[in-house]
Amino acid sequence: MTSVDAVGMSTPAGNVPVKVVVDRRVKIAEVVLRCVICGLGILVSVLVGTATQVKEIFSIEKKARFTDMKALVFLVTVNGIVAGYSLIQGLRCVISMLRGSLLFNKALAWAIFSCDQVMAYMILAATAAAAQSAVLAELGQPEMQWIKICGFYGKFCTQVGEGIVAGLVVSLGMITISCMSAFNLFRLYGGDNKRKSGGRW
Repeated sequence: MTSVDAVGMSTPAGNVPVKVVVDRRVKIAEVVLRCVICGLGILVSVLVGTATQVKEIFSIEKKARFTDMKALVFLVTVNGIVAGYSLIQGLRCVISMLRGSLLFNKALAWAIFSCDQVMAYMILAATAAAAQSAVLAELGQPEMQWIKICGFYGKFCTQVGEGIVAGLVVSLGMITISCMSAFNLFRLYGGDNKRKSGGRW
């Protein structure tokens, strides 16, 4: 028994070509998202890592650098790791699209899902820590007699702030990717895939 599906093809009942089209769109979305994450991760590392400003305080020259705050060092490091990871995964997705088949089994799917989860948690933690430090630098803490650092290093704080905003976008992107990898993993356990050796995603 055949039926005409949404893409105008005569196919066996079940709309298999429609599923193939959906799979391809998911792959394309994943490639684009991973490339965006890679680019923004590099941007965050460059913005925060190159942020410096020299200020003269009481005839003493002081230089603000990202290494002065552990949270910013953590942010730069994690974004570098996430960018490299996203590049590798993006290449894997492109190869998968070109070959038109899965390059991994359930075990590897679990590994990718787990790595995506770890990356999402890491980048979220790094961005949150950097944002908290930025708030303290901007507003100070009168109760602890901590001054507003950004009052002295305005340019430095502005550049770091731009990096933190980009880091927030990277965090949201990694959360989305982790949801997509969960979808790609658990769909392998669907009824249609039990009859296949590797499934399709």
